[in-house]
Amino acid sequence: MRKLLVAFAALAASPAAFAHFLLLYTPQTAMRTAQPVSFAMVFTHPFEPTHTMSIGKPLAFYVISQRGAGAKPQRTDLTEHLQPITWKSLQEPGQAYEAQLPRNVVRSLGDYVFVLEAAPYYEASEDKYIQQYTKTVLNVGGVPGNWSAKHRLPAEILPLDKPYANWTGGVFRGVVLANGKPVPNAELEVSFVNHPPVMGERRFVTHTTVNAPQNSFQNLGILANERGEFTIGLPRAGWWGICALGVGPQKTFKGKALSQDAVLWVQVTDMR
Repeated sequence: MRKLLVAFAALAASPAAFAHFLLLYTPQTAMRTAQPVSFAMVFTHPFEPTHTMSIGKPLAFYVISQRGAGAKPQRTDLTEHLQPITWKSLQEPGQAYEAQLPRNVVRSLGDYVFVLEAAPYYEASEDKYIQQYTKTVLNVGGVPGNWSAKHRLPAEILPLDKPYANWTGGVFRGVVLANGKPVPNAELEVSFVNHPPVMGERRFVTHTTVNAPQNSFQNLGILANERGEFTIGLPRAGWWGICALGVGPQKTFKGKALSQDAVLWVQVTDMR
C-alpha cells in the first residue's frame, strides 16, 4: 500500500500532470505609443514552472498588423529576429527563444497579432508530440484593428474580447477553431502565470503570486460548447493562458501521436 501511495504521489507531481503552454510573453500589450518590443518564448507550466522544456527553432514567427479598422492587414515575417537562449525555471533550465524587435515593427497606432508556430516537441512522459500555435495581441494607442480576425491556423483561438484590454473581475470569451472552422466541445486548459518572467535575467520570479488549495486549481479545465465558444472569468491581474488541446487536424508525427494545440494569451489589469 505504501508503494502504491508513493507511486501515485510521484505521478501527481510529474510534468505530465501539468499543462504545457508555449509562452509568447512581452511585459505590456496595451501601449500608449509605438516602441521596440521584446518577446520571450518559453515552453513551460505557467502556474508552477519547475522546469523549462527545451524547444527547437520555431517553424514560423510573424506579426499581422492593422493600423485602424479600415486598413488592410499586413503580414511581416519576424524569424530573422529569433535568438536561442537558456531560460531559468524554478529548478531546471532549458532552451527557449527571444526576439528583440526594432521600433519599425510596432511603429504606429492599431493592433498587432503576433503568431508563433512551434516545432513539434516530444514529451517522453506521455510518449507523444505536442505542437502549439500561440497568439499574443498588442495594441498601440487604443485604436482597434484586427484583434478579432481569423488567421486560419491549423489550431487557433479566436478572441471575442480584446486580449489586451481586460479589467480584473471581468470575463473573456473566445471560439476554438481548426483551419478557420469552429471545433465543437473542444477541451481547454486555463492557467495563470503565477511566476512572472524577468525578461532581462531570462528567468521566472521565484515567489508565487497566489497559492492553489489543490492541484486542480493550477490548470482549470473547461469545455467549449457545440459552437466552439467558451467564457472564462478573470479573477486576478496578470497573464492568463488559454490552451485548446489537440484541436488541429494532424494527429501523428514520426509515427507517434501528435497534439496540435491552440494557445492565446490574455493580459488582465487592475482598476485603480
